[in-house]
Amino acid sequence: MVRSWDAAVGRAQERLATAPGVRAVGEGEGRGFALWDLASCAEGELGECVDPAAIGPAEERRLRERLGESGREWPGGELYRRRYWLLAGGTGDNGAPGPSPGPGTGTGTGEAEPVGTVAVDNWTRGPGQLAVSSLYLRPSARGHGLAATALDHVYRAATAEGLPGYRLEAHWTWQHAVRYHLRRGLWVVSWKHALGLARMPQLPPYRVREEDGRLVLLVADRPSPDPAEAVWTPLLAAGSEGRRLRLDETAAYRQADGWVHGYARSTLALHLALAGRPLVRGPQWWAEAWRWADIGEPEGLAYRIGHIEQAARAAGRAVVTPYRAPAVPDLPRPSEEPRPDAPAPRPSDGAATT
Repeated sequence: MVRSWDAAVGRAQERLATAPGVRAVGEGEGRGFALWDLASCAEGELGECVDPAAIGPAEERRLRERLGESGREWPGGELYRRRYWLLAGGTGDNGAPGPSPGPGTGTGTGEAEPVGTVAVDNWTRGPGQLAVSSLYLRPSARGHGLAATALDHVYRAATAEGLPGYRLEAHWTWQHAVRYHLRRGLWVVSWKHALGLARMPQLPPYRVREEDGRLVLLVADRPSPDPAEAVWTPLLAAGSEGRRLRLDETAAYRQADGWVHGYARSTLALHLALAGRPLVRGPQWWAEAWRWADIGEPEGLAYRIGHIEQAARAAGRAVVTPYRAPAVPDLPRPSEEPRPDAPAPRPSDGAATT
């Protein structure tokens, strides 16, 4: 049993600092790391692919002005989180060699060249999870499994110290990052400001597949390294009735433990939204959608997506979305509805990580 989360986080950070293909950001490298964060934000929010090494003062000023609050450089460095470089020449999650440095990119010191970033907070989130941010890879380094390997390193460091996995955030409008994390099997545990996704020992592997026009969420009752040998049990099935959602539960779902029962609906809801499927079951559900604006029923995600996309458009950013607004009457909101959230700070999980 973990007696001190803070002590466990410190030990997990030390484990991560010695993981293959990872190097802690050294003294004097903080500004460089901040420019990689800026490149990630520019790609995710503005659709501009920028080489971090090519961001000079004028370009940095232009990007931060365009990004506004989400492009702000946060001071504090290691006081709040520990930052790491992901290195060229490492090993991807499939055991294949990672990308080699391109011509002229070596440091001249014999060290592997940074090709990406990741950071972990110095305190936990939720039920004691490591909080991951700034996951980003240069485009030339993608497709080698380096981001997946980095997340695996974080997970192993956390669980080795008795912490329940990790949690990160992805913005709905950063579709590439959201889809990547779902492909990695992360569960949806929040959508209050951004999409909160987690990997925890308490949550089994899951998959979502299409059957007879419906999306079905299944969990592995008996996980196995060989997917063909795993036993998969359906929990929820979501279909469409016109432009409305039909959500069916199985007996296995009703008997599931609290962790799975709590996050299965929200996880399937995000898969539905990314597939352009309905999230609203009818006017009565939509009238109460704000009640699940933090997490819960699919209607809450539809409600949150509307606010996120509205804020992005108001900021002058193009929004490319697969989700269609619910086809229900425009009902007035209950008087106890909370004030709409102010625009959230930029999620720093990275614009692109594959």
